[in-house]
Order: sequence, then structure tokens, then C-alpha cells
Amino acid sequence: MKTVEIIGYKRANLGKKAAKRLRAEGMVPCVVYGGEKQIHFYAPMILFRDVVYTSEAHFVSLIIEGEPEPFEAFLQDVQFHPVSEIIMHADFLQLFRGTPIKMDIPVKPVGNAPGIQQGGKLIRKIKYLQVKALPKNMPEVIEVDVSELDLGKSVKVGELETGEYKILNSPLVTLAGIEVPRVLRGKSLDEEEGEGSETGEESAAEE
Repeated sequence: MKTVEIIGYKRANLGKKAAKRLRAEGMVPCVVYGGEKQIHFYAPMILFRDVVYTSEAHFVSLIIEGEPEPFEAFLQDVQFHPVSEIIMHADFLQLFRGTPIKMDIPVKPVGNAPGIQQGGKLIRKIKYLQVKALPKNMPEVIEVDVSELDLGKSVKVGELETGEYKILNSPLVTLAGIEVPRVLRGKSLDEEEGEGSETGEESAAEE
């Protein structure tokens, strides 16, 4: 998995007013935990671009002012403003190479589904899967093959082939499916009704 570098500075004040002032200056209040101590710091919001606004998962190298060496971590949680959608706060969890971790990994459909060529539409039911693995085995993205999906068909978590990682979601969760368009559903219904009428006419003729 790729690693993104974020440079941070320790926070002297942890109050709401101080956090508000940091956001006004284009900074994100953060905390990293999971190691020997929690460290409260802030970092430029622009550095989160390749961590938050991306279609792949990443590890993070936290270079924090006053610390002797970087922290290997990953983004555990991020809070957004409900209106402006700026990042309000970010939580990082320090990782250790020999310890399994849990991460939300993006789901990416791949392949050309026959159902789409028949007029259907690909519907993504879930965008992330929770995965447990050692850091070295954690995937950046989980690809879902839709190349065999016909109209009305779907693929579930239990059908995925996993490598050296474990998907924690239920095997029954639907990942993606091919939705049958309304016009095709109506056509199918008309055909069924037509067949029924013909059968009725034949029966009447036989009588």
C-alpha cells in the first residue's frame, strides 16, 4: 500500500476556540493514538487531499514537530463540517508492522457486464469493505469482477476471492448488481400478459 506524508505541529491548546482558529487558518486538528502516548497536533488541510479525496486506501507517515522519528499510521476517522464539508478533525491510529489492523477499503467494480450491454445499469450497493490484515497485506482497493453479471444479477461479499486478508462484512452483503430498467420491466410484463391472452384464446377456441 502507498504511503502519504503529512507534516504536523504539536498543539499547545486543545480548546474549541483554538481548534476553530486552526481551521480558519487552513489547518486540521488531529490526534494520533495506539502507541505509548497520544499526540495532539495540527496539519495543513491541503496535505489530506491524497488521503481523504481518493479512490484508494493509503498509509500515512506522520512527521510531527518535536518527535524523533515519523509515525506510521492510517486514518481511523475523519469529521466533516455538515455544510461546508471542510475537515473538522482527523484521528490517526499508529500501526506496527507485525500487528493486524482493520481498515475500510474502497470497492472498485471491474469488467464489462453483459447486463449493461442489454440496457441495464450497474448499481454499487456498498463503497467500502472492512478488512483485517497485517499492514504488509492490506490492499489499496478491492476489485469486484462484474464481467459475468446479466440483467437482475448481483455479486455478494461471499463470492470474492481474498488473499492474505479477511473481509469482516457479512458474506450475504451485496456489492454491486445490474438493475433492470423500467422500460424493460414493463416490456417483460406486457409479454407475459400477451402470452396469457393467447393461451386464453386457444382454450376458448378448443371449447
